[in-house]
Amino acid sequence: MKLTFEYTWPYERMMNDLYVSECPFCKASNVLTSFKEEQLALAKEGVKQRLIMPCCHGKMTILNADDDYFYTDEKLRARP
Repeated sequence: MKLTFEYTWPYERMMNDLYVSECPFCKASNVLTSFKEEQLALAKEGVKQRLIMPCCHGKMTILNADDDYFYTDEKLRARP
């Protein structure tokens, strides 16, 4: 599966916490996730992880991650 921009979502790390600037499902801003460092490390290795957004309980399946983006199995944004 080719991972393209539509299947990505940016995140930010502050101290040991991971935030998304906007929820892809309900559009809430500055959402503190419950995603742990261990989960991020596994995602960076290509181990599928599930992130449940605390604001609306939307579910994101993360196939991979880098230092800036989650790569998911569903389109989260429109093509630029």
